[in-house]
Amino acid sequence: MNEHAVVPATWVESRLDAVRVVDVRDEWEYDGIGHVPGAVNVPFDRFRSEAHAAERDDEDGASEGMLPDPDVWNDLLSTAGVAPDDDLVAYDDEHGVFAARFLVTALLYGHPPEKLHLLDGDFSAWSREYETSRETPTVEETAYEASRMAASASPLVDYETVRDALDTDAVVVDTREPWEFEEGHLPGAVQLDWRELVDEASRGLKPRDELESILRRRGITPDRRIVLYCNTARRISHTFIVLRYLDYDDVEFYEGSLTEWKERGGPLESAE
Repeated sequence: MNEHAVVPATWVESRLDAVRVVDVRDEWEYDGIGHVPGAVNVPFDRFRSEAHAAERDDEDGASEGMLPDPDVWNDLLSTAGVAPDDDLVAYDDEHGVFAARFLVTALLYGHPPEKLHLLDGDFSAWSREYETSRETPTVEETAYEASRMAASASPLVDYETVRDALDTDAVVVDTREPWEFEEGHLPGAVQLDWRELVDEASRGLKPRDELESILRRRGITPDRRIVLYCNTARRISHTFIVLRYLDYDDVEFYEGSLTEWKERGGPLESAE
């Protein structure tokens, strides 16, 4: 994941016959509003852990982001006609945060990282420039088989690893909103609302130099070890994709995030 981790609508349009486009919005949006021609629908609520499906994010009502069971993931992608070596382009209508979660899940379940792409600017970037469709494509079911990344290659880190990182020079990044950070955050964490990296007008990423400036002001630089967390591992998915797009190599993904941290009795700081 680097220069093509985030791609514009023009890139997708020129490759529609060569990529598998995945729409992670709700079915009613996919069917009723329309979608990228040829896109298959894998709604966000289908690829989250059933064990956390009833839990809600306190602020925005989003469900827990824990990884789905591998068999559930296999069934979803097989039914959608996704092959293990497909180039996948994912999009939503929420600035890419749900689509990013799909891509991170695919990465963790062994899909080639160079074949995972986030549509910059979400569905609106496509619908402003190109025709949409309400026709559900006919796909041939595959036999997708997830294969978890080796621990040595995986960006996933657990509670103990994050706790130990607090005593190092790692940059622990809280991607939640400022008010959430003020109420309680990991000791020494820096606050970076994931939406700061998004241009509200275009709904896509801000220019590369602006992104780098925002990150640099927080001390989030490519030469440092970065540890990401939020509440439920959804918002960090977007930040993770952006950092990989910007060629950050040492980025760790705390799947349990603040939900697990609190359950395990991890220390918290609050703003004075």
